[in-house]
Amino acid sequence: MRVATFSIAGERRVGLVDLDAQTVAPFDFTVDQARSGILALIERNGAGVPRTLSPIPLAQVEIEAPIPQPRRNIFCVGKNYHEHAHEFARSGFDSSAGAGAIPKHPIIFSKVPESVVANHANVLIDSSVSTAIDYEAELAVIIGKGGRGISRENALDHVWGYTIVNDVTARDLQGKYSQWLIGKSQDTFCPMGPWAVTRDELDLATAGIRCFVNEDLRQDSRISLLIFDIPTIIATLSQGITLKPGDIIATGTPVGVGIGFDPPKYLKAGDVVRIEIDGIGTLENSFAEHVQ
Repeated sequence: MRVATFSIAGERRVGLVDLDAQTVAPFDFTVDQARSGILALIERNGAGVPRTLSPIPLAQVEIEAPIPQPRRNIFCVGKNYHEHAHEFARSGFDSSAGAGAIPKHPIIFSKVPESVVANHANVLIDSSVSTAIDYEAELAVIIGKGGRGISRENALDHVWGYTIVNDVTARDLQGKYSQWLIGKSQDTFCPMGPWAVTRDELDLATAGIRCFVNEDLRQDSRISLLIFDIPTIIATLSQGITLKPGDIIATGTPVGVGIGFDPPKYLKAGDVVRIEIDGIGTLENSFAEHVQ
């Protein structure tokens, strides 16, 4: 299934997307149920998929982030593609570089829920706070079945589905502070969407991931090239942390981010970043000046 959270006539709804017909068919949820986005579907606890109402043209709705405000911080994995690990180690912003370019264990950080914005929303650049804004195209995992101490062998059974995230980063803040939370969690720094797909829709072995900045191809890789695969990430996170339905895990970005260039290619107002992941779709956002 391809599932969208959207609004129409001022009300949030959740529905089944038909790309061929360019429609979305709302699930028969109450307004209160739909308020949490696709969490309303994830938390049905095996009750099955609700019936759908009459399809609506996608052109008539406003697509929101699949989970407009996650209930917890978004878990993120750093340095999780080999070539990106090397480019980041060379950048001067990597506080872990002394231990080697390739991490021995997943590097975990987080982004606050309030940083999430939807497909086509503006990402705001506040030059009084940061002048080194970067992009990071990432596959995001959405947990469907919670658990603690999850084994690698059973990890994918806990996945509901996937979406796309742009892990926007203020590199100067990332370098200034020992922890990455501030540089990763600025307002609007987590574009997500445009929708989510269930686990069966995505072939992890073949799916490609690409990022364009103003139509310039910057990142071009495959999900299968992750250093730590999705089962390993889930097993690592769940060692002592109980994962919950609706938790989101951004799995890392491939080579080609702005700091990988000499000089760095940071984002500026007017830039457009488009991320594509095969089997999911396209997440596109413009960058704009923050107005006080």
